[in-house]
Formats: sequence, structure tokens, C-alpha cells
Amino acid sequence: MNKENMEPPRDTKSQPRPKGGLITMPSIFANEICEKLAVVGFQTNMISYLTQQLHMPLTKAANTLTNFSGTSSLTPLLGAFIADSYAGKFWTITIASVVYQIGMISLTTSAILPKLRPAPGQEASGSQLAVLYLSLFLAALGSGGIRPCVVAFGAEQFDESDPKQKNVTWKYFNWYYFAMGASILVAVTVVVYIQDNVGWGWGLGIPTFLMLLSIITFVVGYRYYRHLDPSGSPFTRLVQVCIAAYKKRKMSMVNDPKLLYENEELDASISSYGKLIHTKQLLFLDKAAIVSEEDNTKAPNLWKLNTVHRVEELKSVIRMGPIWASGIILITAYAQQSTFSLQQAKTMDRHLTTSFQIPAGLDRGITFLHRMGIGFVISVLATLVAGFVEIKRKQVALAHGLVNNSSATIPISVFWLVPQYGLHGVAEAFMSIGHLEFFYDQAPESMRSTATALFWTSISFGNYLSSMLVSTIHKVSAAKDGSNWLPDDNINKGKLEYFYWLITLLQVINLVYYLICAKFYTFKPVQLQIKDEDDKSVEGLELGSRV
Repeated sequence: MNKENMEPPRDTKSQPRPKGGLITMPSIFANEICEKLAVVGFQTNMISYLTQQLHMPLTKAANTLTNFSGTSSLTPLLGAFIADSYAGKFWTITIASVVYQIGMISLTTSAILPKLRPAPGQEASGSQLAVLYLSLFLAALGSGGIRPCVVAFGAEQFDESDPKQKNVTWKYFNWYYFAMGASILVAVTVVVYIQDNVGWGWGLGIPTFLMLLSIITFVVGYRYYRHLDPSGSPFTRLVQVCIAAYKKRKMSMVNDPKLLYENEELDASISSYGKLIHTKQLLFLDKAAIVSEEDNTKAPNLWKLNTVHRVEELKSVIRMGPIWASGIILITAYAQQSTFSLQQAKTMDRHLTTSFQIPAGLDRGITFLHRMGIGFVISVLATLVAGFVEIKRKQVALAHGLVNNSSATIPISVFWLVPQYGLHGVAEAFMSIGHLEFFYDQAPESMRSTATALFWTSISFGNYLSSMLVSTIHKVSAAKDGSNWLPDDNINKGKLEYFYWLITLLQVINLVYYLICAKFYTFKPVQLQIKDEDDKSVEGLELGSRV
């Protein structure tokens, strides 16, 4: 009897424990918090490091920073390709984090060793800049593997075919952004304060240590994670559909979409949650799924014949394009908060008490398309307000005779900048969560790292556009008397308010564009494989819309 009574527990122990779920969240969020503390602490006050330690002119430093941010947001395409095609998300995140760690160690070392910094009054030499650019390149490369994978990897810990877990997935995005925002708040206050008041060795050393801690916490959770195998290159599949459609461009379209090629076995690895249903947009691509006499339907040549699911993958990506592009201008506006707005803050009175002053770096802070639209509107108000605040700041400087003194503290509280920073933070919160949810929901399931990379590429192009605008305005607005909208040496003599209002105008145009795109956007329909209460699969049809 005793033996029989003991057998059931032993059998239960032998059963494999399901992976994923809420148990993985502490490791993932701990990684995200430490990583954000490191990355934001590394980047937020970088404009001060470039101008004060390496003695770069302001416009050159601003462009260096925005170009670095742009590159960091462009490399996620490479990271997403590697994760979705070959390595999987876990190993991509781990290896990329190590690369980022090396970049931070290199930059911290350059901040500590005097030989790697220029002498007072001199600009950085070529070799000193080489160390800086190598460090930034490694950091940008590391970001490429972290950014597109962390969000998608966390969301994958919940089984979308289980209705109970599917709702948790969308709550995860809100908690993810909350954790990210909280860690950013600490980074731009505590870490930046250390950089300004203790030293750059400690100021960069702490983020470097936190990055190491983030790697350890992430790897520790390995055995609890839900690991999905990479399903092959999504870019190859997209190209195959294009080539197949082109080869069959002269064939007549079938009258009934049900006659288009379907192969559930072939698509099994890329449609585990459900297959995409045929839509009536971009019908010329449907020719890739027309079966001809030459096609072998049992073992098709995918460069000549594709399934409806694969054709709809390409359609989904194309449909997301206009919404993706609308986010570029918002990032261009937001990029100024870590460059020119930071320089504004440094000229203002930042004291909370007689002995304590806050650091110059401040923090940036319904559903889907509505949430994104709200973010766009608030961002317009943010840059509009920023222009009026700059006018007020210069009026105070003029009244106290400080216009020609670029290093003087103007007797106006830094809290005048709170409205523009606050509005930008709220706008970015609405936009970022909405954008992430949009890409994750509307992308084909086998391309979710790639879709998250699209979120970062919009940030990349926004930063590059910011650099282009700064360089163009600096060149075009230069007058013979030496005046400039964006001067290199004395922001008090500039016309920064004009630059802010130019961005405001661009954002208004972009808002109209976005509203048109959102009005005509078609959400992807999916035939889902849903588990019922008895864990049996039943089919259902769902539009991937959460508006």
C-alpha cells in the first residue's frame, strides 16, 4: 500500500514542467531594468561628456549623439534577422549584451585614463575620437540584438492559443513600459547626478556594472523560459513571394480565392497560433499562390509557388509601412530633449535647495491607433511650448545682461522646462506602447522580432532626420555677422525657438498624414487555433485589431 501510494507523486515529478508564463517575468524584467539603467545612464548625459570632456562643438556633439542613436536603432534589423532565422531570441540577446558590455567598458576606460581625453582647451585628437567611435559602434551593435528581441521574447512566454494567457500578453506590454520608464527615471536622476557631481569614471562605471548584472539575471532564467525555434529567414520568404508573383504576372487571376494554394504542413512552423486569411488588398501578389501546370503542389518550388499564408505575410508588412513611417517625425522632435533642451537646462538655475541641484537630464515620461494618435497630438503641443519657453529663457538672460556669457547661470528656474519634458514624456508613452502593440499584433507571428525592429528603425530614421535638420538649419541660418539659429558656442544668441516651431509644423503635417493612414488601414485576419477548457484545439477567426 505504501509503495502504491508513493507512485503517483513520482510519476508527477517525471512529467516535464511547462515553460514560460509569469515565472519568467522576474528574470526578464530584472534584465530590462538593469539594461535600461545602463543604456539610459550611458546615453542621457552623453552630450555633456562630448562637449565638456572631449570639447566638441555643440552641433557636432548633437549630431554625433543623434547619429549614434540612429545607428543603435537601425542595427535591430540585423539582430531581428539573426534571431528569427538562425540563433533564436535568447542567444541573440545574450551575445548582443556581451558586445554592448565591451563597448561600455571601452568608453569607461577612456573616461578614466587621461591619455584618452584631450587637454583643457583642445579638441579630441583622431586617436581619442577613434576610441569614442569604436565604443559607440560596439554599443550600437549590441543594441541591435537586444532591442528587437527582449519585448518579443517576453511576450512569447505566454501561449496565445490559450485564451487565459492571451489577455496577459497585452498587459505585459504595459508592465514592460512601466518597468522601462521607472528605470529610466532612476537613470536620468541618480546616474546623471553622479556623472555631473562625482565624476565620469563612476558615472559610466555604474552603468557598465549594471549591464553586467542584466546579463547575469537574464541567463539565470534560462531553464524557465519558453524557447521557440527560429523558423527561417522571414526576408527570404518575402522575396520569394515577390519573385513568384513577378514570374506569374501574365497569368489570369482566379475567380475564387479558395483556389489559391494552401499547404498547412508547409506553413506549420510559421503559423503555430493560426494561419493568415486571404485579404482583398494588393491582389497582384496573389499570383504567387496561383497553381500552374508546372507546379508541384506536394513539394513546391517556393520561388515559383507560395501559400496564401506567405503571401499574406508580405501584405501585412506592406500595410504596416505607412503607420511605421508616421512615427519618424515624433522621434525627430523627441531627439532634441537630449541635445538642445539639455543645453537649455545647463544655462538655468537647477537648485532645489541652496546645496542641492538636480541634474540637467530630465525624464521622458487608447490602444493601438487611437493611442498613437493621442501621442502625436501631445507631441505637437510639446514642441510648440518648447519654443515659448526658450523665448522666456532668453528674455531673462537679456534682462540680466547675460546674453553674451555662455557659461553663466541665468536666474530662471529649470522647472520652466518641465512642461515640454512632461508633454514629450506623455507623448512618447502613448506612442511607444501603441507602436509596440501595433507591430507585435499586426506582424506575422514568425516575424515578430523583425516587426519590433521596425519600431526601432523608425527611431533610427527619426534621429537621422534630426541630424540632417540640425546640420541644414545650422548651415542655412548662418549670417555674415556670425548669428545662427543653432550656434556652436552660445545658445543665448541663437533662435532655438524657430527650430522648435519648424519641427511643430512638420509634426502637424505628419499628424494629418497619420490620420489618413489610420483611417484606411486594414487589420490582418487570422484563423486561430484556440485551446478550449479541455486543451482541445478549436478554430476561430479573429481580426488582429485592438483599436
